[in-house]
Amino acid sequence: MPASTAPQVPPQNVQTDEIQTETPDPAAPARTRGADTRALTQVLFGRLKDLEPGTTEHHRVRTALIEANLPLVRYAAARFRSRNEPMEDVVQVGTIGLINAIDRFDPERGVQFPTFAMPTVVGEIKRYFRDNVRTVHVPRRLHELWVQVTGATEDLTTAHGRSPTTGEIAERLRISEDEVLACIEAGRSYHATSLEAAQEGDGLPGLLDRLGYEDPALAGVEHRDLVRHLLVQLPEREQRILLLRYYNNLTQSQISAELGVSQMHVSRLLARSFARLRSANRIEA
Repeated sequence: MPASTAPQVPPQNVQTDEIQTETPDPAAPARTRGADTRALTQVLFGRLKDLEPGTTEHHRVRTALIEANLPLVRYAAARFRSRNEPMEDVVQVGTIGLINAIDRFDPERGVQFPTFAMPTVVGEIKRYFRDNVRTVHVPRRLHELWVQVTGATEDLTTAHGRSPTTGEIAERLRISEDEVLACIEAGRSYHATSLEAAQEGDGLPGLLDRLGYEDPALAGVEHRDLVRHLLVQLPEREQRILLLRYYNNLTQSQISAELGVSQMHVSRLLARSFARLRSANRIEA
């Protein structure tokens, strides 16, 4: 969560001297609400420029401007919905950008406030994701503890002139060493390492070069299993002939000499075995 707190919600009606401005009706059509918001924003900026910063009236008008333009922040925050961050956090960050835009806006330049404010709001949200959001989601408690571990590490490094041990950090924060190690591991989620990056210290190539590759033989696993299932259904002699021919790579002449039968008989048995395998309509010969 960002350090700044969300602005206080002003009352529905904001009175400035003789002018009374009303928050647009949320039940009205979107186009009507947009026109009402723009009109209200122009009136409020007109009043704000005549007020002394720091006064109660200046604070009231400025707060009314923030409240009136919060739909702009929610619209900008919705663009980051896929980032899996709590939407209320994103809206709060965008509200900081909205406040900055209000403080810098000059109505006399002839630019509509939403046109001026949107880049500031989106920029603030993008900065938040760039600087604070992790590449791997970490539980909130662990994230908060990681911040403390980081601070304690810096303090102890300055005090001792060296990197502190896990035990020293744990003693400083009054937590277990396991929690310190978990926080250090969580801290790594802030920085994603390229698969092509070389590994420091071990002299090995990048992780991508060390990943396994697809084994071409895997494509034949199902076929081999099917053949094995069909082979056991053949007569023992035919099983042996197929094994001698395709496992031991013997020729038909060598098989005939091995079994003491003619080469023609071996050829007929092989043909009959293939016919039985084809009849199963499972594989090609």
